[in-house]
Amino acid sequence: MAKEVLRVNPSSAAMIIQDLQNDVISEGGAFADSGAPKHAASQNIVANVAGLAKAARALGVPVIHIHYIVEPGAPGLKLNAPLFQGLKEAKAVVRGSWGAAPVAGLEPQQGDTVIEKMRMNGFFGTKLDSLLRGFGAETLIITGAWTNMSIEHTARHAADAGYEVIVASDGTSTVNDDWQRAGLNYALTNVGRTLTCAEIAAALRR
Repeated sequence: MAKEVLRVNPSSAAMIIQDLQNDVISEGGAFADSGAPKHAASQNIVANVAGLAKAARALGVPVIHIHYIVEPGAPGLKLNAPLFQGLKEAKAVVRGSWGAAPVAGLEPQQGDTVIEKMRMNGFFGTKLDSLLRGFGAETLIITGAWTNMSIEHTARHAADAGYEVIVASDGTSTVNDDWQRAGLNYALTNVGRTLTCAEIAAALRR
């Protein structure tokens, strides 16, 4: 049986770059000891996402950066789960800090949109859905970190909200290969498609 040739209509697609901030995936960041920087490097995530974003922009696909931002001291950050407790304890992604800034090479470009969030899900409590509907997006291309946390939450919400979901296998990262496989091959099974950044770029050009 011939392999399906996927085509993604650029006029009804949007690309998300989520949580690719220094504290999340960079050496010297708040969570560097987790293994996240090493895994991000092994995925070549910065170059892969940057390349896909460049291709998307050239075709008129909206590029949306979602950044996790908390205020100094994390006021109002509900500490109902270990992840949120860890953010506060690590003083991570504090507004105006190096840790909250996008990693080098993935800074928002002219024409991009930036959304701030305070939970794992990029839709929760943000204007993401309104923006996507305003852009006329039907297909959501998701990149970022961590695959088995924020990426999974956002992808599941997107599917429930009626979007077709594509997750970039080499445009996402977490803390190790086991967690990456668990996110892509188990947790996100039947939520959407999983393709490489190169495959997604090719599908946009078809």
